[in-house]
Amino acid sequence: MKVLNREEYIEQAYLFRALQHRKDRSEPVQEMLRQIREEVLATTQLPMAIDFLLSELRHVGTMATAMKRLGHYFTPFQTFVVDAAEDDHGRFDMQIAFLVLEAEARFRAESSSAVAMFFFQVETLCRNRLDYDYGLQAVAMDPVYDGIWQHWILEVRHQLGIIELADLIYVNSAYYRKKNPGEPLQAEPLFGEKEGRIALANRKKEPHFLFSALQRQLGYPAVPRPVKRDETADLIPKLMRTVEKLEVRIKLLEEEQRQSGIDLNQFMPKKDGTG
Repeated sequence: MKVLNREEYIEQAYLFRALQHRKDRSEPVQEMLRQIREEVLATTQLPMAIDFLLSELRHVGTMATAMKRLGHYFTPFQTFVVDAAEDDHGRFDMQIAFLVLEAEARFRAESSSAVAMFFFQVETLCRNRLDYDYGLQAVAMDPVYDGIWQHWILEVRHQLGIIELADLIYVNSAYYRKKNPGEPLQAEPLFGEKEGRIALANRKKEPHFLFSALQRQLGYPAVPRPVKRDETADLIPKLMRTVEKLEVRIKLLEEEQRQSGIDLNQFMPKKDGTG
């Protein structure tokens, strides 16, 4: 596929934001897509893409299968994110997926930086604990990367986990070449001096320090991450149930202290009038 026009990514961002905002209404996804189809810009290709999504949802029940068949419009990474959210065995929430896709589409409309896009996508994999193997394969097929980038990402796919990401960035940066001028130059570095300095400063540290520094310096969107559920709303109902159980136990203890003992009839099933 090729890079789409800016207006396409703006409308994609609106699509994913609208799906995320309306998901709390408990409406079927098909109904939400029908409404959004009438709202998006008609001069873009998105209305036709939504029509295909609706057709696939009716027949298969998933969005990712339709997005795979629309490879000329949705990137493999976008499809991978939705596929991970639709996986019943995974822990990746669709709400977070829509937030990620909205941020990515908005960033595509504003910037064409392969470096920043790579860090955003890899951080998405790390923050949400998605499959690195399939995730990086999807990243490599993104149209924002040229052949050199694709080859390097597919190599990183096999090295990540064995070699730290900070080391992989540092040795492929202009800063590393500057610090080691005697080494033979095999290819032009993909990362600049700034990225090399950040990677060197964050070696042997937690990855989130590396990503936080890169996000601040390169200006790509902050990657949405799972929000810890606020359990304070459940405290009062839990407390009431606990008090009820304690009351029952205290009542049983009081009955046991009496000479008559515990009345077991209260726990026996009641007979109906017929028997």
